[in-house]
Amino acid sequence: MAKRVYFAFHYQDVIDFRANVVRKHNVIEGVEEAGYYDASIWEEAKKKGDLALKRMINSELERTSVTAVLIGTNTYARPWVRYEILKSVERRNKIIGIHINSVKGKDQQIKHSGANPFDFLCILVSPDGKKATPYEFNGSQWVIYSKLNSFDIPEQPSNLRGTYIMLSQCFSVYDWVSNDGYNNFERWVE
Repeated sequence: MAKRVYFAFHYQDVIDFRANVVRKHNVIEGVEEAGYYDASIWEEAKKKGDLALKRMINSELERTSVTAVLIGTNTYARPWVRYEILKSVERRNKIIGIHINSVKGKDQQIKHSGANPFDFLCILVSPDGKKATPYEFNGSQWVIYSKLNSFDIPEQPSNLRGTYIMLSQCFSVYDWVSNDGYNNFERWVE
């Protein structure tokens, strides 16, 4: 059965065409053949205000089981990408990161890899191991993430209770070009 994939990315990477290469790589074969459905909402993002965008993200995530974070130069710092990632953690989506700066942009150039957004997000596991409080790095310190409340998680073992877990310790990150994303994306989202 095909997975429903939510794509999180910085809009600049759509303008530069890199995000489109990943999002549309198997369109000719159709979504069933590609092994996923594209549930991205980027087309509507600029038309909506913050509250409407949050509702739209939540609504689009409801129909997904996987979140693919397309990592460009400044993706790590985008507030709505952080929201999409942490909301995906709350939903228990499978989450992967894909570096896309090795994809040639519309200018036919590549860029150095951007920072991993998972390095800038973590959760604090509650003392009873049943709740997570999301945190983000604001450039100088870790602060509670203000756009999302604490949420329920599967009960964690005693050694993780009361600890911070970096998201970069939890999720795989690939490079679209060097890891042959065109042929491996379906396997990554399984």
